[in-house]
Amino acid sequence: MKSNILFITFLTVVVSVKAQDLNTFFNKADIFLKANVANGRVAYGNIAKDPSKLNEILKIAEGISVSKSDAENYQAFWINAYNLSVIKGLIDNYPINSPLDKTGFFDKTTYSLAGKDITLNDIEHKLLRAQFNDARFHFVLVCGAIGCPPLISEAYLPNNLEQQLDSQTKKAINGNFIQVNTKKNRVQVSQIMEWYKDDFIGNGMDEIDFINKHRSEKLEGKWKLSYFPYNWTINKQ
Repeated sequence: MKSNILFITFLTVVVSVKAQDLNTFFNKADIFLKANVANGRVAYGNIAKDPSKLNEILKIAEGISVSKSDAENYQAFWINAYNLSVIKGLIDNYPINSPLDKTGFFDKTTYSLAGKDITLNDIEHKLLRAQFNDARFHFVLVCGAIGCPPLISEAYLPNNLEQQLDSQTKKAINGNFIQVNTKKNRVQVSQIMEWYKDDFIGNGMDEIDFINKHRSEKLEGKWKLSYFPYNWTINKQ
């Protein structure tokens, strides 16, 4: 009986420590993003001069444990971990004009996160897209380029995640993510919708249906869809 009590106490302490680490990660990420992001642009130059706060956050992220069964914490952690790792990758090579200027930026460079040595592509495609059928990830995972949806100046948090995913998707769909020519019934969208087409269609819906789900001014009738070139220039202030 005593051994059972000790074991339960041990588990309680472990769970409490892990939760505390996760909360610390979210809090420090939120402070960091508020200090270094404005209007979707990142102060890479300032961060490069003193990356200590970013490195501290990513060091905390190394030891965090998250399970996809706890979807809100899992998704919020990996979205923030992705965005912060993109910043880390860019300042490690700063000054740099584009993430594509660094060979293997997305598929070869690894980051130590949640007990894994993992690439940015692995986070996006294996840990998020492959586990959850949610096209809204494309509007919160920011690749460090102007062509991406803008990085917000706050952390994604489990309690607010649903609202944040919706908000960023609506901002993109009602903003620069699409260009509408009402006279010719033509709509141009970001190449994200071309590269990941399958994420935006299904259940009888096409890309226009997805757009209309999140767009204030609906696209009525038939529209010709095309894609405008992606801008890979770094999203610096």
